[in-house]
Amino acid sequence: MLDGVLFFPVTPFGPDGGPNLPVLKEHVRAGVAAGAGAVFPACGTGEFHALSPQEHADVVRAAVEATDGAVPVFAGAGGALPNAVTGAAAAREAGADGLLLLPPYLVTAPQDGLVEYTRQVAGAAGLPLIVYNRANARFGPDAAVRVAALDNVVGFKDGVGDIETLSRTVVAIRRSLRESGKGFQFFNGLPTAEASVPAYRAAGVPLYSSAVFSFAPEISLAFHRAVTTGDDARVEELQAGFFHPLVELRNKLPGYAVSLVKAGARLRGLDAGPVRAPLTDPTPEDLDALSSLLERGLDLAGKA
Repeated sequence: MLDGVLFFPVTPFGPDGGPNLPVLKEHVRAGVAAGAGAVFPACGTGEFHALSPQEHADVVRAAVEATDGAVPVFAGAGGALPNAVTGAAAAREAGADGLLLLPPYLVTAPQDGLVEYTRQVAGAAGLPLIVYNRANARFGPDAAVRVAALDNVVGFKDGVGDIETLSRTVVAIRRSLRESGKGFQFFNGLPTAEASVPAYRAAGVPLYSSAVFSFAPEISLAFHRAVTTGDDARVEELQAGFFHPLVELRNKLPGYAVSLVKAGARLRGLDAGPVRAPLTDPTPEDLDALSSLLERGLDLAGKA
């Protein structure tokens, strides 16, 4: 079972345009040393959508090597069904401990189709798998119960933000698994998840992804300590001073949920390179805004 701050590393790209694996290993080792509870390479923040199958396998293997068994590694897998199955198998061969199932490509599918997609990928992987409810892969409570019953599906991550439906889903899954005693976890997967953590915790979803941990673990960990110790005033201070302004900056342009994180990593000294098209790097104006916001957040995190 996962716990703590969940770390979603960026995928650094080198001068040749390919993944810079030595820098990725440096990035992952630093995150583990900072206190990550798990590492999720080649997922949304890691530009899964932009990686070739070979690059995906290489990134996962590098992350596994850098983590060196200290914490679990859950790799991204998804897209077209054959690619998802192949990617899941490659992640297993690379040593990943589990998978985060990203949405299928493009199409909006019926609930039965999403269940079958999950069943086939989970069966091919043979690894613990977390379903990601987002974009064109939106599982209603009934479909979520069906995938939760699959042997190696161990979690449900929500990136939609419909708290009413999520609450119904959490209750339905918990009731469906009560007799079996199967372990199952729920995750807040919204971009800049810290902005919505109190609402998700109230709905029974305490775990969350932290993209901010990729470039400012000090801020991410300060927030996590405040949340887990019930320091509501500190939570509000960090939200008002850093996370909510970051959301406003993120919302200026599609793709900034990834581009700003990678830019933040560069600001902190990581040779992460640019994002790949179709994403774009922040404008000079927005980069300056991010730099100022980062300085403010680090100052807030350093307060006793």
